[in-house]
Amino acid sequence: MPPRLRIRLPSSQVGGGRAPYVCIQCRHASLASTITPAPTIHPTIAHYPPNQPPSHKPPGYRKSQLHRQYQSLLRSSPLILIFQHNNLKAMEWTGIRRELSNALRKVDVELAKDGKEVVGAGVKLQIIQTGILASALKVVEFWEPKYEADGQAAHPASPATDASTAVQDARPDDAAEPIYTHGLSRLAWSTASRNAKTTRPPGSDLTPLLSGPLALLTFPTTSPQHLAAALSILAPTKEFPAPKRKVNAAYHEKPVQDGVAKLMLLGARVEGRVMDMAGTRWVGGIKGGMEGLRAQLVGMLSGVGAQVTSVLETAGRTLWVTVEGRRGMLEEEEKDKGKSGEQKVE
Repeated sequence: MPPRLRIRLPSSQVGGGRAPYVCIQCRHASLASTITPAPTIHPTIAHYPPNQPPSHKPPGYRKSQLHRQYQSLLRSSPLILIFQHNNLKAMEWTGIRRELSNALRKVDVELAKDGKEVVGAGVKLQIIQTGILASALKVVEFWEPKYEADGQAAHPASPATDASTAVQDARPDDAAEPIYTHGLSRLAWSTASRNAKTTRPPGSDLTPLLSGPLALLTFPTTSPQHLAAALSILAPTKEFPAPKRKVNAAYHEKPVQDGVAKLMLLGARVEGRVMDMAGTRWVGGIKGGMEGLRAQLVGMLSGVGAQVTSVLETAGRTLWVTVEGRRGMLEEEEKDKGKSGEQKVE
C-alpha cells in the first residue's frame, strides 16, 4: 500500500461549513466512477481512398508505375513492333526518332489528301524493361475483369477466379472492403500467375520474343501504310527500301546509320496475334491499307458467291437437259409405236 501524503489546505478552505477533507486517492476513485467511458465506434469507411486502391506492389515504386504503363500500352496498341537494340547512343536514338517522325508525317500528308485517318503523331518508339513487360503481358492476357451494369467490377465467371478464391487472395485487413480488380491488385496478380500455367491460344505467345534489351514501336491503329514507312526507316529491305541519299540525305548520316545497324526486328503483335518478320512485312505490304484489304476480302467473297451460284446453276441446268432428253426419247418411242400400229392395220 503506497504511503499516504498529507496535504495542507489553505486556511480559507478549513472550517466555515465547507466540504470535508478528501484524500487524493479517494478523489480520483470517485471521479473515475462518475465518468462514463465513450462507446467504441467501428468505422465503416474503407481503409483506402477510391482514387488510390491498394496494390500488390507499392504504387510509389517506379516499377509499379511502369507495370501500369505497360498494361495500358498493350491494351491500347493493336500493332506493336518489337526491336532488340544493342548499346545505342543518345545521338543515335535522336536521329532515328527524327527520321521516323519525318517518314510518318509524309504518310499522314498523303492520307489527309484522301480524307483518311491520320495517326502518325500517335506512333511512339520507346525502350522498355523486359521483365516488367513480361509481367504486364501476363496480366493483360490472363486477367480481364468483367464490368457489370452498375459500373462495379466483378470477377470473371470461372472456377479460377470465383468469389471464394478472391477472398482467399485478399489481404486479412481488406476482408471488410470491396475486392479491387485493377491491374496492380493482388487478385489480378494471383489470377494471372495461376492461369498463365495453362495452355495459351495458338499464335498469341509473345514470351519467346521477350529477351534481351528491347524497344517497342507502338501504333494506335493497324495502319499498313505507317507500318511500311516505319520498316523502311528502321529495318529496310528489298520490299521496303530505305530513302535514297538524294531524297533524304539526313537519313544517311553516320549516327542514324549506326543506330539502324544496331536495331534488329524480332517480330510484331498484330491484333493480339504474334507474327514473325515475314508476317510483319506481309502486313506492311498490303496495298491500299485496311481499305485495300477489305476490298480484297469483298472480292474474294463475291467470287466465292459467284462460284457457288454457277455450281448450283450447273446442277439445275444438267437436270433440265437430262429431263428434256428423256422426254424427247419418250416422244420418239410413241411416234415409232404409232407408225408400227398403222402398218399392221394396213
